[in-house]
Amino acid sequence: MDRVRIDKWLWAARFFKTRSLAARACELGRVEANGQSCKPAREVRMGELLRIRNPGGVFEVEVLGVSEIRGPAPVAQTLYRETEDSREQRRKIAEQRSNAPRIEDSRQGRPSKRDRRQIDRLRRG
Repeated sequence: MDRVRIDKWLWAARFFKTRSLAARACELGRVEANGQSCKPAREVRMGELLRIRNPGGVFEVEVLGVSEIRGPAPVAQTLYRETEDSREQRRKIAEQRSNAPRIEDSRQGRPSKRDRRQIDRLRRG
């Protein structure tokens, strides 16, 4: 087997939890093969460069292996190699997120009667 549908490959390589999510990402243009957006039925071959946007970030990977069977994570990681630029970009974004100020709400649950009155006053002007 030297070719497989891209939605099956994305699922097997564990970029998406289900094949339908992988197909949906292709339809929405979140998956590019060699610089062009692709449909779920497009066949992926070894050596191709893919750009994948998912909730985990933006991945730029080179296809090293082809599989349509979802296996354990260590096996899935042998199907591709992430580029250094992609790793660096994701590391920078993760660092920015960790350094961003955290906004925490000190109040828990429903507002008290006093809080409700203050809210009503603010709304009325």
